[in-house]
Amino acid sequence: MLFEPLQIRGLSISNRAWMPPMCMYSADPAPGRAGFPTDFHVAHYAARAAGGAGLVTVEATGVSPEGRISPYDLGLWDDAQISSFARLTAGIRAGGAVPAIQLAHAGRKAATDKPWLGGGSVSETDLGWLPIGPSPLAFPGLPVPAELSRDEISAVVAQFAAAARRADAAGFDVVEIHAAHGYLLHSFLSPISNKRADEYGGSLENRARIVLEVAGAVRAVWPESKPLFMRVSATDWIEENPHDSRDAWTVEQTTQLARWVAELGVDLIHVSSGGVDQVPVPNDVDYQTRLAAEIKRDANVLVGAVGRITTPQQAERLLAEGEADAIYVGREMLRTPSWANDAAIELGARPRFIEQYAYTQPSARA
Repeated sequence: MLFEPLQIRGLSISNRAWMPPMCMYSADPAPGRAGFPTDFHVAHYAARAAGGAGLVTVEATGVSPEGRISPYDLGLWDDAQISSFARLTAGIRAGGAVPAIQLAHAGRKAATDKPWLGGGSVSETDLGWLPIGPSPLAFPGLPVPAELSRDEISAVVAQFAAAARRADAAGFDVVEIHAAHGYLLHSFLSPISNKRADEYGGSLENRARIVLEVAGAVRAVWPESKPLFMRVSATDWIEENPHDSRDAWTVEQTTQLARWVAELGVDLIHVSSGGVDQVPVPNDVDYQTRLAAEIKRDANVLVGAVGRITTPQQAERLLAEGEADAIYVGREMLRTPSWANDAAIELGARPRFIEQYAYTQPSARA
């Protein structure tokens, strides 16, 4: 099943072994070049496409300069950036994969350094900026964010829609809205980071309001024939901790959110978890894939599973048992760009570019 096609709206995706968005922190932060993909990005994403992935998702891409996680992240807030992203879509498509992009706003977790340099906050005098959030509550170790006004929330919604229009112009076939990992949209969803008393805080309906507004605004400008995905954190990992009694985001609330956004035209829920606070995460191999299975069952939506998926047999089982509709393979595809081709061989399917990569006979001139 891993190498059966999946049809979503007008798009046929050749297989279900997909690359999720993973930040590379490799964009040039210099003024006038900030947010633009580089030659590194072209090679990086094209390699995974040629390696057999059915869909390749470009990393979290800021819908505004202050929406980036770091000064070294990609961004799509300016029409001048479109042509550089078109290079990415051309390379991914030439490799045989569907080009997708994750549109994101980092919120209170923005303006951080590269993780291998410690990942701490970058000051406003050194490429950084003041983060924003639903409430003036800091993520541990980072600055207190500025609380967004209603007008500023509306501006963020418009930024997501504008970035989606640019993604279409750049040739992407799928947009994924990032509503996970403690970034801006997830921080509105979670009671841990959202203490607002207006229509964007309090009840589940209020905390989900900005996410629903973003989904509706993006779907309104994104072509009807093209799929729209959303990445979510299914839980803050508070509900499973008997020593932590805080109100938090739960899998039950995620399931309801999945139903709501599906009604607005979101076609697939990409199920991740955590990120709004520093809390323990289970060590089980299925710690996250079981959440995807639960949401698929209870929300009746297409679901992409991700997290600690390392072998073709594991991916195949998740599909065969109906726990997911597609499999996102992250770290293994970073380590092995041809993971999907290798998986195809193991499972008895045909890998991509078999002639170029599997032909081993010496030539007559050798």
